[in-house]
Amino acid sequence: MALDAALAVAVLACMVAGSFVDPHGDSGVSWGLRTPDALSLVLITLASAALVFRRRAPITVLALTGGVSLVESVTGDPRAPVAMSAVIALYTVASTTDRSTTWRVGLLTMTVLTGSAMLAGPLPWYAQENLAILAWTGIGATAGDAVRSRRAVVAAIRERAERAERTREEEARRRVAEERLRIARDLHDVVAHHIALVNVQAGVATHVMDKRPDQAKEALAHVREASRSALNELRATVGLLRQSGDPEAPTEPAPGLERLDELAGTFRSAGLQVEVARADQGTTLPAAVDLAAYRVIQEALTNVQKHAGPGAKAEVSVVRVGPNVEITVLDDGAGDDEPPAGGGHGLLGMRERVTALGGTLTTGPRYGGGFRVHAILPVKGRAGTTEDTG
Repeated sequence: MALDAALAVAVLACMVAGSFVDPHGDSGVSWGLRTPDALSLVLITLASAALVFRRRAPITVLALTGGVSLVESVTGDPRAPVAMSAVIALYTVASTTDRSTTWRVGLLTMTVLTGSAMLAGPLPWYAQENLAILAWTGIGATAGDAVRSRRAVVAAIRERAERAERTREEEARRRVAEERLRIARDLHDVVAHHIALVNVQAGVATHVMDKRPDQAKEALAHVREASRSALNELRATVGLLRQSGDPEAPTEPAPGLERLDELAGTFRSAGLQVEVARADQGTTLPAAVDLAAYRVIQEALTNVQKHAGPGAKAEVSVVRVGPNVEITVLDDGAGDDEPPAGGGHGLLGMRERVTALGGTLTTGPRYGGGFRVHAILPVKGRAGTTEDTG
């Protein structure tokens, strides 16, 4: 509003100054001074005051300034430059509306003002002042349309930039969430496996401490070994959170199926009978698939240790079938030894790992007792699904 008021004052000053100039002196085409008519000064004042509201009601202000300019072009002799206010009002309409409205309003304004000045004005129709009205109204409409187009282009560029920024932020949040989920799965697998072993061995040591101290010492040695392995794997996992270039970050490779015998040995030392059968000789798995296979077997055996009951036996098989590697873990525990609903994240973690690689996971109780975990992992990634039975 303040800017429009300042513009109205500036236009008023220009029109008043122009009304004192006579372009037709005594010596032909020259300049002289004159005293403007009172009506011209009133029309100048009205047109300038209307410009204060040009942004609030551009069409109304154009109609008012156009009407005032029409009266001046017909009655003024010589004319005062009241049409200057109409040109500014037409510019405002063109810069704040669409192009079709600009064309319609602009052509109407040009036709009415120029036609009335030529047909009803005191000057010949071909006078330079009449042609100037045509030119200046055309310039006002064109300039306003150009400003509107530029604003639209700038707004579109800004919107694309903001959309791209939102997309980058969403992608960054998605990657952070995936990384957090991956680290959470690794921590769960490491902690659940080793703490289960520690719990079993500690229970054995407590039970035989007085009667068979040698067996208790052996159990405590297994506790120490399991806790040391847990600390090493935790150190490797937490090392992923270190900043790039940190010399203390561990560089130990992630575990894979080459450590399957070692993994089975830790469960055997805890009293679980584990048999391993492999028919994947010569298969080199990608690091992600190799780690997922290891973690699936680790979690499945941990669940057998925790839920299958005493005396349970587990069978692990790794078989290459076409483009896939199939992992199967069976146990003969009494009844359904699936972890209770809401009691942990083991099966959920296995499912997420397998699905992320494009594989399938089937889990469920076996007929006659026990539990079965069957994972199919593609050696090369492909779209996959997750299935649960039982």
